Amino acid sequence: MSSAVPHLSTEAKGQLPQHVAIIMDGNGRWAKQRHLPRIEGHRQGAESARTIIRTAGDLGIKYLTLYAFSAENWNRPKDEVDALMKYLIHYLKSETPDLNKNNVRLDAIGQIYRLPENVQEQLKKSIATLGKNNGLTLVLALSYGGRNEIVEAVRAIAEKVQRGQLEPPDITEQTVSQHLWTRHLPDPDLLIRTSGEMRISNFLLWQISYAEFVITPTLWPDFRKPQLYAALEEYAKRHRRFGGV
Repeated sequence: MSSAVPHLSTEAKGQLPQHVAIIMDGNGRWAKQRHLPRIEGHRQGAESARTIIRTAGDLGIKYLTLYAFSAENWNRPKDEVDALMKYLIHYLKSETPDLNKNNVRLDAIGQIYRLPENVQEQLKKSIATLGKNNGLTLVLALSYGGRNEIVEAVRAIAEKVQRGQLEPPDITEQTVSQHLWTRHLPDPDLLIRTSGEMRISNFLLWQISYAEFVITPTLWPDFRKPQLYAALEEYAKRHRRFGGV
């Protein structure tokens, strides 16, 4: 799926996903292709995020989850991680007023406690400021790893069993879902991955069991409204059977 679509068809508008999740990949490659520092790729990626958030809200999509910083990203060079954390604070500060104006709610999932304290503080402020909005819910996956999420859920369930609050035969899929960081969110209907990579990268492993996948070769800094429309058009063509006929 690579062709850009300038306008969204009536069919696609009538079959919009409730929840879109995006693996925003390709910032570093975008910068490298242009002989620019990697952080410039992240800056341009933030412009794409701004456009996609605005477009999703305008379309009436209810939930948008962006894979902003994975648990594995901590292994990147310290100067790059430090620059990303500074940019995250800047982004939250500068974007919160515009998000508020556009009725966007903000949420975050992941091992938030691993983020620097000043990032955690700004994140809390932004979430509180946007807490009464009822338009698009923007979910930032920060210091997020799907396996970590499942391990923490299993640990919490095991502790309830140990305390006698839960019997092993009573553990269901719903039990697991209720102990995930996304317990208050519907599962994604559509997962988009940019840059053409054919992997999940430890993202929402439990939640995407029946999501439709759209992979685009477009690098994230070049992913804007026409590319989102193309993904939504592709989604509208799918027949979601959920294991049925």
